[in-house]
Amino acid sequence: MAHGSEGRVSRGCKLPLLLLHVSLPLLLFLWHSPPSASFLQVKMAGTTQTVLLNDNATIFCQVYGDPSPNITIMGVTWFWKNPGSATEVKLFEFFGGQQMTGRPGAMVPLKSLESGNASLQLPGIQLREAGEYRCEVVITPHKAVGQVKLEVVAFPVSSLFPEQAMVKEKQETLILCMSSGFHLDNITITWKKLSQKDTQEVFEGIITNHTIENGMFNVTSFLMLKPSLEDNMTIYQCVIYHKSLPTPQKLNFTLTVIESEKTAWSLNSFFYIGAPLSLAVILLIIIYLLKKARPQTRPLS
Repeated sequence: MAHGSEGRVSRGCKLPLLLLHVSLPLLLFLWHSPPSASFLQVKMAGTTQTVLLNDNATIFCQVYGDPSPNITIMGVTWFWKNPGSATEVKLFEFFGGQQMTGRPGAMVPLKSLESGNASLQLPGIQLREAGEYRCEVVITPHKAVGQVKLEVVAFPVSSLFPEQAMVKEKQETLILCMSSGFHLDNITITWKKLSQKDTQEVFEGIITNHTIENGMFNVTSFLMLKPSLEDNMTIYQCVIYHKSLPTPQKLNFTLTVIESEKTAWSLNSFFYIGAPLSLAVILLIIIYLLKKARPQTRPLS
């Protein structure tokens, strides 16, 4: 009896353990699987979307799930809020086949909406239109909301002055790298020295100046050089990094170094001053020697 009872207890414990081993992988799978799209949802372009100033901007909002989009029974509303304000502004609304726009040119194309694309189009986007945008989709009785932060940036227009120069050895030379008309103010300008041997980043002799004009940012980076003859035909490169640029802007300056006037003056001074002076000294020595060698005559007694 004791043995039979003990055996029954052991078999009873095996069943829950077996179920645990079978269900654990299933639970892990369900935990890490994406949620079912059996309810209405919207998807934005991440938490932040960046557009270029004056571009025709499209703020993404994709509708999916159940019920499927049907423009005869759905509504779409877009709201905008300035970062410094708590009040939302209604930019666009579509419901019951009727459209309302609170911003010139704002629209959600109905053909796109039929396929679940509720993206908002804003032609000629301006800096003041940066902020938080909210996409609200209703298919009665369901509602889904998505939000995104919009950044409006302007890429810098850059130039280098001068692009090339011929300077004398050890003569101070100033190179200007200017970037203007950009937004936001998160620009970085660096200098590189490109020689036949290697490429080096320059850290000394750099002064940077920032200004703001009509809400747009300008920056000028000054590079002061005092080159030697070894720097002849060296290329200095100004590199501009900004959020609006897919790749950095690179501007090159070619430096030609010639001998200083001091060396040339020394040679000229020898021919124009030193040679005549040496000749005069030689003539004086000759005259002195001739006088010394001339026999002296004594007066007759």
